Amino acid sequence: MTSVVEEPEVVTGEMGGEQALGRQLHSDLDVQDAIREGFRPAVVAGVMHSADISLKQLAAALDLSERSLQRRKGEGRLSPAESDRIYRLARIVALAKQYLGEEALAHRWLKRPNRALGGKTPLEVLDTEPGARMVEGVLGRIAYGGVS
Repeated sequence: MTSVVEEPEVVTGEMGGEQALGRQLHSDLDVQDAIREGFRPAVVAGVMHSADISLKQLAAALDLSERSLQRRKGEGRLSPAESDRIYRLARIVALAKQYLGEEALAHRWLKRPNRALGGKTPLEVLDTEPGARMVEGVLGRIAYGGVS
């Protein structure tokens, strides 16, 4: 087991792949450029499928309204802020799958309350960068034998 998700290739897969993104992401600079440009709306469906979550759950995890996400489908691009949040979620999904070793287990873990997260689900705390870091910490402790 490696200690870090091989970004951005693995995370790209969690967002629907190069087809959904409309480009290849090989480095952090590529990711930064893509986020600033704004992801294609197809990434929304890719992340929902990858994380096994509904539009409502996705919107809550990103601290966005469902309506905003639906509206983006016709606008051509997500905003840089929305793209950044989606990338963060996709990275956490990739980490959960890697560290927990099974896709179905990762899906359940993301949706279950966790004592280490103050009784909230991992998806509930991903709306901020500090929350995402907390989730990464819990996943790291799980992966390396700590209690979480």
